[in-house]
Amino acid sequence: MEYTKKARVIAFYLPQFHPIPENEKWWGKGFTEWTNVGKAKPLFKGHYQPRVPADLGYYDLRMPEVREAQAKMAREAGIEGFCYWHYWFGNGKKLLERPFNEVLSSGKPDFPFCLGWANHSWTNKSWEVGTRRIKESTLMEMIYNKEEYIKHFNEVLPAFKDKRYIQVDGKPLFLVFRPLEMPNPSEYIDLWQTMARENGLKGIYFVGIAYNMLPQDQTLKNILFKNAPDKSALYYQSVLNAGYDAVNSRGYHRADYYCRSLKDVLWRGISMRLFKHTPVSKCEQKEINKYLYVKEDKWENVFPTLLPNWDRTARSGVKARVYTNSTPEVFCEQLKNVLDLLSGKTDEHKISFLMSWNEWAEGNYVEPDLRYGHGYLDVLKEMIAF
Repeated sequence: MEYTKKARVIAFYLPQFHPIPENEKWWGKGFTEWTNVGKAKPLFKGHYQPRVPADLGYYDLRMPEVREAQAKMAREAGIEGFCYWHYWFGNGKKLLERPFNEVLSSGKPDFPFCLGWANHSWTNKSWEVGTRRIKESTLMEMIYNKEEYIKHFNEVLPAFKDKRYIQVDGKPLFLVFRPLEMPNPSEYIDLWQTMARENGLKGIYFVGIAYNMLPQDQTLKNILFKNAPDKSALYYQSVLNAGYDAVNSRGYHRADYYCRSLKDVLWRGISMRLFKHTPVSKCEQKEINKYLYVKEDKWENVFPTLLPNWDRTARSGVKARVYTNSTPEVFCEQLKNVLDLLSGKTDEHKISFLMSWNEWAEGNYVEPDLRYGHGYLDVLKEMIAF
């Protein structure tokens, strides 16, 4: 019998779980992702907060034992590898690089990985809960130019050449968070492709994130009538036309659109303006699941996103959106939908990005917690692991 993959699940991995001088300067001594996670409070009856980690506790990613334990869990669940968020700003400035650098230099854990470039500036609104209300300002600015592209490539080249690096079509996979933000994406991509070949690589497999609906597509009128035009193909194709090999598609703007009522939108707006109070906006995860995906997610070069849970109140308080009753059982139904979307693709391209492995302050993770234990990992293991 011929071996056939069900899915190549790659999990986004946040390296924010260790202190760095910049975060301590901006947010206070000892700040890590756990700072907001630990002080989160329930904002309505039945609200699942705070989120408390189980097996790994409030870990520190400077510890190799933690990274080994994470890799073991992910491997047993059938996850192919981690996509480490990579923060390169320009002028040689990078942040949160220590965990991945230690993974690269030590050769451990022996678990596949790739890099996702979080190419956006940092502002003082990144973490809002518990901080002073001050005028928004830029903390770390993203710089784009040819010189920076060359420096950046040389920075990540050792990772590309590592035997653990995840490949697609024989090329190292490199994901870009905002693929159209640089002034001329094709110039950047062409330069890296040339440099890759000059350094003995077949090339780079570029993946750009694209949404199947944008927030600006949603007006009061089409929220009322639910008649916003479907621009999924246009949005996906714009990334592909810029020179990217594939799209990591995201559907939560579309899902929010179909799940939010006009009453919810108007009441939040009125409350904020008249009463200086923001009611929490929430929706059932099982309802969100119905609208996450579109037919274009079946394209060979589109890799859909798995979104098991979402609750950003630990970071943004009442301004955040909450998906309620996110359970392993509900996640299982979503995973079935994604496996169906992938079923007609070649094994090499049966890729889905899991959002996320450990975004605890966004209520977006599959690591064990006190409520569900290994529930989400068990679903993955049952559905995709061989």
